[in-house]
Amino acid sequence: MQDLSELIKIITNITSVEDMNKLFEEIFTSKEKYDIALRWRLMKDLYNSVPQREISHNLGISLCKITRGSKILKQEESICKKLISQR
Repeated sequence: MQDLSELIKIITNITSVEDMNKLFEEIFTSKEKYDIALRWRLMKDLYNSVPQREISHNLGISLCKITRGSKILKQEESICKKLISQR
């Protein structure tokens, strides 16, 4: 999708946290921002070896979503794993 590619290029050029926050405020709803943050929390918990059932209970999300995240982190070239390890 061309629009997504365009947005990704725009986001990669933003260097200010303030500008990134403003962009998120302008284009995402509160629910969308919550879902993105929840997904990131899920990935961090998996990376930190929190058991999947505990993540499901704590975050109120399905084991299906958790399994998907687990598969991503097992990939050799996972950008999520790389970014989480650098925080």
